[in-house]
Amino acid sequence: MNRRDLLRIGALAIPIGATGCLRPRPEARLLASAAPLPPLFEVPLPRPPIAQPVRSDAGSDYYDFAVRPAPAQILPGLTTEIWGYDGVFPGPTIEARRGRRVSLRVRNQLPVPIVTHLHGGRTAPESDGYPSDLILPAAGFAPVHMHDPLARIAMAEREYVYANDQPAATLWYHDHRMDFTAPQVWRGLAGFYLLRDPEEDRLPLPRGAREIPLMICDRSFAADGGFQYPARDPQLREAPAFLPEYMGGVLGDVILVNGAPWPRLHVANVKYRFRILNASNARRYELALDPAPRAAAPFIQIGSDGGLLSAPVAHQTIRVAPAERFDVILDFSKFAEGSSVKLVNLAASGPASQILRFDITENQRDDSAIPARLTADPVIAEKPSQMRDFDFTFVRFHPRGMMDGWSINGLPFDPARMDARPRLDSTEIWRIQSDFSHPLHLHLVHFRVLAHDGRPGPYDSGWKDTIDLGPGQGATILAKFSGYRGRYVFHCHNLEHEDMSMMANFEVI
Repeated sequence: MNRRDLLRIGALAIPIGATGCLRPRPEARLLASAAPLPPLFEVPLPRPPIAQPVRSDAGSDYYDFAVRPAPAQILPGLTTEIWGYDGVFPGPTIEARRGRRVSLRVRNQLPVPIVTHLHGGRTAPESDGYPSDLILPAAGFAPVHMHDPLARIAMAEREYVYANDQPAATLWYHDHRMDFTAPQVWRGLAGFYLLRDPEEDRLPLPRGAREIPLMICDRSFAADGGFQYPARDPQLREAPAFLPEYMGGVLGDVILVNGAPWPRLHVANVKYRFRILNASNARRYELALDPAPRAAAPFIQIGSDGGLLSAPVAHQTIRVAPAERFDVILDFSKFAEGSSVKLVNLAASGPASQILRFDITENQRDDSAIPARLTADPVIAEKPSQMRDFDFTFVRFHPRGMMDGWSINGLPFDPARMDARPRLDSTEIWRIQSDFSHPLHLHLVHFRVLAHDGRPGPYDSGWKDTIDLGPGQGATILAKFSGYRGRYVFHCHNLEHEDMSMMANFEVI
């Protein structure tokens, strides 16, 4: 029996590390808050502010974000220091148009380096947010344990340029600093990036006040209200970033939606469009409505990571892994005016099983509709030029001074090593095998899921940039590497796994 056969056993296998020691797979671990948990459904759902360009010209919009610490009122009676784009959490929502360039100047006013990655964007390598392309604090900083001769280091600020040469989609931006992505996203460095185009504009979907982004994440809080994270170095200057007992992932016990704990939302008895993002470090959600509508599917999915589906898909529940996005329609005409319905999480118990409450308070006319066809079916005419195999594994090794690590094909991340070299505009089939639960994310490209544990799963529709693999599961994906030549990464989007080396390079040549 070879190594791949062992991995396919998956849930029954105990990984054997490079030292020869038997190691049980570490599970994601709950970090209990020291502060009292806030009451459920008492605060209104906030909406992230819409970013305003500092200037525009014929083909571009220019934005300027200062990344800085700021006080926020998240728990009642306590102040939380967040790290935020423009000092807010979530960061300001950038609304972009297909074919119209966005220039984002990011100024680092934090005491540590940062990197900004547009997740889901087809972006040139110098603007993609490669994890070692740091923006150092203005006062300077000596990166520890980072050896990358190709790193693009900037002092105090950097301009990211996004061509937006892709269909309308729900994207998001977040920090991507090597070894420290998990704690820096945990402190607030994430925001929405909504890309629109004329094809989507023509559809009679809910819009305006009835189109709402929902950033769902979990956090834990210290007794004084500060974000609590199991960091070895709370200043986030030295690697590793967190205590080894949390290498399976950090779970918070407070569920935040758009930065508010267990909020409520007043809605009318009409259809609403919700752009759902799981921005948690490691927590998965199985979303359901309680009560569910009679004789109708609660969720009508119209889009995924890469944009609109060709046709709507009905779901009774939706499973969302870290970094995945689901664009869905909820029809509140299925519920009586004056009633309430909760968005719940069937993947957890206790407070983490609750997310958001909708209160149906108004009777309004609904002029929206869900078309039977949303966009054209994808056409991928090219014959795949390459088939590649990748194993996502937990092995015992010592990446950058850490005790244990996660790996791809048994190797820790090395910025100097290329694990794949696809040709520009080539189409490749990648076969991925997982020993544990890993949401795989590819930079630059979107892909179609050909098989997921034997066949495409119910949540694999459309163009994806992240696929969730359960223990022992395999998947086959078809990806076209178009747009740009250069170095990119693919990695697990359990952020603790990523920080413990579950990342690899590919170079488009």
